[in-house]
Amino acid sequence: MENEHNSKRMESVFSKKVRAGKRRTYFFDVRQTKGQEYYLTLTESTKRFDREGYERHKIFLYKEDFNRFVEGLTEALDHIKTELMPDYDYEEFTRKHEQWEKERAEALANEAEGGSNAPESTNNDSEQADSTSEDDMSW
Repeated sequence: MENEHNSKRMESVFSKKVRAGKRRTYFFDVRQTKGQEYYLTLTESTKRFDREGYERHKIFLYKEDFNRFVEGLTEALDHIKTELMPDYDYEEFTRKHEQWEKERAEALANEAEGGSNAPESTNNDSEQADSTSEDDMSW
């Protein structure tokens, strides 16, 4: 019964996956504690170059730190965007990702219709970050 409770406690009550290029994915998972509190785990999952699988780094963020964390992150990003790299096109990768998603959806639809222009198979490595598999992105 205790193991069942612990595994249930570790389940995400909300999860958001953010792909960041070919090798990197971020996961934002809201989890619940035994005391019915909620916290956030931020996971960076990076595909390993030299061997199969993924390397993961996690940050645990608790409610008492939410506001300070968001303020610090916002301040750091604003500094980069306005002071250090004001002329950089920060929408470039959003556009590339949207184009990749569109092409991937078209290729999958074509594959479902029996076409031969399907993308190369996605990475179905059994190693996953927080029960969400990572797909290989080509951009």
